[in-house]
Amino acid sequence: MALATAGITPATGTRTTGSHLIYFSSTSENTARFVRKLGLDAARIPLHAREPALVATEPFVLVLPTYGGTGGEGSVPKQVIRFLNDPGNRKLIRGVIGAGNTNFGDNYCMAGDIIAAKCKVPHLYRFELMGTPEDVNRVQQGLEEFWTRLSQTKQ
Repeated sequence: MALATAGITPATGTRTTGSHLIYFSSTSENTARFVRKLGLDAARIPLHAREPALVATEPFVLVLPTYGGTGGEGSVPKQVIRFLNDPGNRKLIRGVIGAGNTNFGDNYCMAGDIIAAKCKVPHLYRFELMGTPEDVNRVQQGLEEFWTRLSQTKQ
């Protein structure tokens, strides 16, 4: 996977990225493995608060897992909430790809649904755990089409 070029700003403890794909992955690394399979430039939201905060400088699609929770409570990882609470990051989100576990039933990929609704962006795709080769192909093609369509509407 190509790693996003990110500059660290020591004074603020932030790390900037111009990547069009930003993701969060827990220590299970399921989402990280999926993103690596995409072979696209991507930046990871830090797992720990002691790491420099990620700041987006370009529009992006967010890939995130859903955490188990009753009725969806606690579905969105706290790190993602922190990232999107930055108004600059929130302004640049253009879509969401959700990872989940079908064992969660109605809560499958709920974090993606929640972020899409709150940020008023499309929930572009859902995949289970680390995704299948078909998921990888669909997301690669879908992202290419999505960014092409988005750039055409801005012209």
